[in-house]
This record gives sequence, structure tokens and C-alpha cells, in this order.
Amino acid sequence: MFKILEAGLLADKICRIVVEAPNVAHACEPGQFLIVRTDEKSERIALTICDYDRKAGTVTIVIQAIGASTSRIAELKAGDSFADVVGPLGQPSDFIREDPEEVRKRKYLFVAGGLGTAPVYPQVKWLKEHGVEVDVIIGTKSHSTLIMEQEMTEAVGEEHLFITTDDGSYKRHGMVTAVIEDLVRNEGRKYDVCVAIGPMIMMKFVCKLTKELELPTIVSMNPIMVDGTGMCGACRLVVDGEVRFACVDGPGFDGFKVDFDGAMKRMALYKTEEGRKLLEYQEGASHKGNCGAC
Repeated sequence: MFKILEAGLLADKICRIVVEAPNVAHACEPGQFLIVRTDEKSERIALTICDYDRKAGTVTIVIQAIGASTSRIAELKAGDSFADVVGPLGQPSDFIREDPEEVRKRKYLFVAGGLGTAPVYPQVKWLKEHGVEVDVIIGTKSHSTLIMEQEMTEAVGEEHLFITTDDGSYKRHGMVTAVIEDLVRNEGRKYDVCVAIGPMIMMKFVCKLTKELELPTIVSMNPIMVDGTGMCGACRLVVDGEVRFACVDGPGFDGFKVDFDGAMKRMALYKTEEGRKLLEYQEGASHKGNCGAC
């Protein structure tokens, strides 16, 4: 059992949970994820790591209550426990394995959409701790759905954080792409790498813009992960013409090489039994269907 030390709401139906998991905390790196189960009969939920404390032996996750399983997790309180916390899984952010001196020569732009703010945070925190210059854009529907503003401000500084809301209820008004254009084209800011994490449609249009700006962009394909081990096949996608799986090959990929339209269409089909059967027929030997749904 994995004891929950802290649990609380960040926004409506979005909760933050700090869980005691020393082995995961010791081994995890920014960009990776873990799998949790509330009890032995529960669904496996893949969640990106929002933060970790190696000394305290804790990891922090942020989850939105959407279905039955995530709603059950959102109801947990300090003192409760998870039956399983498995990880770290997936590949860490590319810069973790690079020469720190080379990474320090770059300026990064992070674009976080909604819940994508959570997995952006540990990456930004790591880079700032290693002396790398970072700007962060957070896009959300409204002020009431904004999460982790204080944590992100403390990590990068108020002058490097740009918040925009769809309804204009807080800070800037509009989509994250408008902020990117403003920073690059109007303010003349120069970036070497962009990292975008959020809804699929957001990442698609961020990549469309950054390609025009000739700004290399990494995206995180965690929205399509289900099983988290490469067995179920839900996160199958095409990157640079090759079949990849987000949970084992990613979740980070070169955004210019990801077939977003194909991934979004597949994600929609995967939600229905008839759709899964169609995918099984279309994909042939490359199809995986061990999640019990196919």
C-alpha cells in the first residue's frame, strides 16, 4: 500500500495528491509517468509526474475527475492509500540525458494547456535549477480552471510566466498560439526549443505555428495513454512514418513528425467497440489489443 500524505483541490474536479513512494521518487525524472490503482480491482490509471522529493520519498500527481475511476481517486484524502503506484515509466525529457553545458546554451519556451501545466512543472523546475533560461505560457479556459500559478511563478519568475484564458477572465485573452506569436514576432524573443503539453488539438496548432517560426518543438503524447506498458495499443501513433507507442517510446516526440490527425481519429475510434474492431482490421499485425477492450 502507498500512503497518501496530502490531497486537495487545485480547481473544480482537479486534485493534487502527494503519495509516499520512495522507490519511484528515487528513480523518476521529469517527463516520466506512473500508474496508480486505488485497490486491487480498480482500473490502471497512467498519470504524469507533477513533482517529486527524493529526500522525503514522495511523488506528486495531478488528476482530473472525469470518469468513475478518476472520480474515486479525487475523493481520496490524506491517510488513505493506493493499492499500487508503479513507475517511473516512459522516457524522461531529452535534456536530462544531454550535456548540461549544452542545455544551458539554449532558451526554452514551454506551452502548457490546462492539465498539461502539471507535467510541464517538473521539467521547468529542473531546467531552472540547472541554470537554463525558460519562459512558460499557460493556457486555460478561465481563471477558475487555472492551476499551479504560484508554483510556476516561484519556479521561473513572474516576468517569465504568461497566462492566457479562453474567456479573457484573467491576464491575457485568447489561445496560446496568439501568445507565442506575440512573444516571438512582436517582442522579438528568441527560443531554441519549444515544449508543448496539453490537449491534442492545442499541440497540433502549436506545432503548425512553431514550424512556420522554425522553432523545434517537442510534444507529449500522454493524452492517448491507457495501459502505460505498451500492451494495450491505445497509444499507437505514427511518427515520421513509423508506428510508435507513446507510453514506451515517449511520451515526448518531435512535434513536426507526429501525425496528429491520425492520432486524434484513432483516439476517437478506440472509444467504441466497433471502432476498436475496425482498428484491429485496418492495422493488422501492428495492432495491439491486450487491454481487454478489443
